Amino acid sequence: MQPAQPARKMASYEKYIKQYSGLAVTHMHKYKIPASITLAQGLLESGAGQSQLARKSNNHFGIKCHSDWRGGKVYHDDDLRGECFRKYKKVEDSYTDHSKFLAERSRYERLFRLNIKDYKGWARGLQKCGYATDRAYANKLIKLIEDYELYRFDSAKGSKQKITPSTLKRQVYRTHNLIYVVARENDSFDQIAADMDFKVKHLIKYNEVPEDFPLQKGDIVYLEKKKTKADKPYYDHVVQVGESMHSIAQRYGIRIKSLYKLNKKDKDYVPEEGDVLKLR
Repeated sequence: MQPAQPARKMASYEKYIKQYSGLAVTHMHKYKIPASITLAQGLLESGAGQSQLARKSNNHFGIKCHSDWRGGKVYHDDDLRGECFRKYKKVEDSYTDHSKFLAERSRYERLFRLNIKDYKGWARGLQKCGYATDRAYANKLIKLIEDYELYRFDSAKGSKQKITPSTLKRQVYRTHNLIYVVARENDSFDQIAADMDFKVKHLIKYNEVPEDFPLQKGDIVYLEKKKTKADKPYYDHVVQVGESMHSIAQRYGIRIKSLYKLNKKDKDYVPEEGDVLKLR
């Protein structure tokens, strides 16, 4: 099996990440918002700092004026014509206002009860709480985070987890005629490989993820190659909020490359809530 083709990365996006990742991490420690979410929103809302709103108003998060805003203002067409957006003296002010905007509003309060590394939960929550009207907003954030490996900034030091020997044997399950284990709290591919006497590179290959991909409790980790199509009776899948092509492929035990091919989609496709994807 050939490894999944990496998503096309844009130089402007990588430059933006390099420029603002330190600021996003600083805000994560102060306001408890995942750095991956801050960066992904900044990238998406500002077009990696290239949108007119970002260049002329230093507004990287598309935050509108609202009745309590006393700062600078600028007017742009968005959902409606001539809407009022916040204007900042410098980009750093936009980042600070974004963090306070989320931290000080009760509508986002439940997000702060999530694990700081749960970027999927944050992405889904932002969409459900009405941060944006785009029905694919959460899925776009998740794709950016996974394509550019922004989740690495959600770890305090961005380093690999240490392997701690485990005396417990892992329960092995079978689904779609494939064997797998279930990730535990604070688990890692290194730990699973050590427990199961596997090579890490094989687990990475089977599950089509880059090194240091963060596992969340309950994630499926396959111990063998996935299939080119789903088993019957799984013919199609209706996309839900917070799903990515990777998570859908994992759910049905099929390869990401096959999922794209079955649906005649390119690597830039973002599954939107309600889309119907073929599985075989």
